[in-house]
Amino acid sequence: MLNNVTILTPNVRHKLKNEQMKNKSTEQLKSELNSIRGITIVLIFAIGLLTGITVYGLLTKEDNSMFIALLTVGITCCAILPLQFMNMKKIKSELNSRKENN
Repeated sequence: MLNNVTILTPNVRHKLKNEQMKNKSTEQLKSELNSIRGITIVLIFAIGLLTGITVYGLLTKEDNSMFIALLTVGITCCAILPLQFMNMKKIKSELNSRKENN
């Protein structure tokens, strides 16, 4: 039986995430921002490298099945980037609001 099941709507999740950010110190937010920035740079580099190798393989090799699969992996990895940029924007806005309040 499902007695105490709570379904979080996107609005509630957004409010909870904002409260979690407000509870973190400025140093924790800066550290999190730097780590997200680093992960994003590495991800962009990896996606670029994967796409370059895939395009090269598609143009030069006769058996394209592996390269088509790799291209699919590269394109799906691109879906992570907007989430990373949104998280970075939220953290930056929280840090800016803290600067304005001080």
